[in-house]
Amino acid sequence: AEAGGPRGTAPGQQLRALFYAVTPGESSFSTVEEVPDYVEKSIPFFITFIGLEFAVSWIQKRKLPGRINDGISSLSLGILSRLPDVLFRGIELISYIYVWNNYRLFELPWDSPWTWYLTFLGVDFAYYCFHRMSHEVNILWAAHQVHHSSEDYNLFTALRQSLLQKYTSWMFNLPMALFIPPSVFAVHLQFNLLYQFWIHTELITKLGPLEWILNTPSHHRVHHGRNPYCIDKNYGGTLIIWDRIFGTFEAEDAKVVYGLTHPVNSFDPIMLQLRPLAHIWNTFWATPGFCNKLSVIFKGPGWGPGKPRLGLPEEIPVITGKEVPFNPHVPAYLNCYALVHFAVIVDLYIKLLASMTMLSQGTVLVRIGFIILSLASFGLLMENKSKAGILEIIRCLVFIGAYELDYFRSHFSFLGYAYEV
Repeated sequence: AEAGGPRGTAPGQQLRALFYAVTPGESSFSTVEEVPDYVEKSIPFFITFIGLEFAVSWIQKRKLPGRINDGISSLSLGILSRLPDVLFRGIELISYIYVWNNYRLFELPWDSPWTWYLTFLGVDFAYYCFHRMSHEVNILWAAHQVHHSSEDYNLFTALRQSLLQKYTSWMFNLPMALFIPPSVFAVHLQFNLLYQFWIHTELITKLGPLEWILNTPSHHRVHHGRNPYCIDKNYGGTLIIWDRIFGTFEAEDAKVVYGLTHPVNSFDPIMLQLRPLAHIWNTFWATPGFCNKLSVIFKGPGWGPGKPRLGLPEEIPVITGKEVPFNPHVPAYLNCYALVHFAVIVDLYIKLLASMTMLSQGTVLVRIGFIILSLASFGLLMENKSKAGILEIIRCLVFIGAYELDYFRSHFSFLGYAYEV
């Protein structure tokens, strides 16, 4: 800690945090305010491992593990999901701290290894319960399906997160607030999320005896598959033991075809977030009977009148192995254009995270608004939509105006002139 900065933020510890390979002594804190933002500090490692995945895939298979359009879409969804945290503390911690302050039954010591390990199990079991409900309850699935919408499976997919999911997952953690300190919970909430980054890859095959205990790339590939044998399987976060206990485990068998059973065919991050809710809204009003309307919301996404709660397995589309991912033809120069401008937005986003405490509320809101506008524009460009050019011209004009008014400044000062060009 002395050599690498405050406890919990040394580069070596941050790298090990991606694999949950940390000890209680180096990741226990007395207050929530002391807990590092492990997710934010992992961004350089995310970029490094994504680059490594591309390099290894090219060396081994002479092909890349993903596509530019899908990768930009995944990163756009990841950025979008984190923007609310720029403005206020996440609802998971707010609700947890409220229950802890007002209703806790007793208080486990924050510096005890036993508390640390109990929280590890508790957070992972809560994640299993939430994750399973997110596939079996339609309104929860509307938020979670964003993560499954990619037809590629790589480390980009791990960052493909829902903007709305955190507003449905918080309640599953509240029982722990009756006795586990918020600072311990805040650590494991991040570690559980970070662990799930590296399992989104096809480069790692099997991990031997670890497959019995841990959630691995092989297990999670099944979870992301739309093959009939993959549907509603392997919900674990860090551990696979919950799936084995509750009968939702399935080993990887036939080649997995990734994505949703009914692909969304879009790279627009706004549409990907909101269209499932619009579908539920339309289905709700089109379905006769009050009880049936409630079932549209609270039963499975495959449910319909006269069907079992989770729908009929025989209605799942058959996988032929010849499925072609959604991949509109886009000129090479447009791909390069989108990639360069997306890099600018990533730079602005990182700068926003690094300096948000020093910025005025107006500047923060302008930057967030511009980031959202840019992500939507890139999504339409990747689909080669006819209106994408108009929106992109508007976006660039907004950028020039905001840049000249000093609302934007590069994370790297030498890029200032390049941005203006």
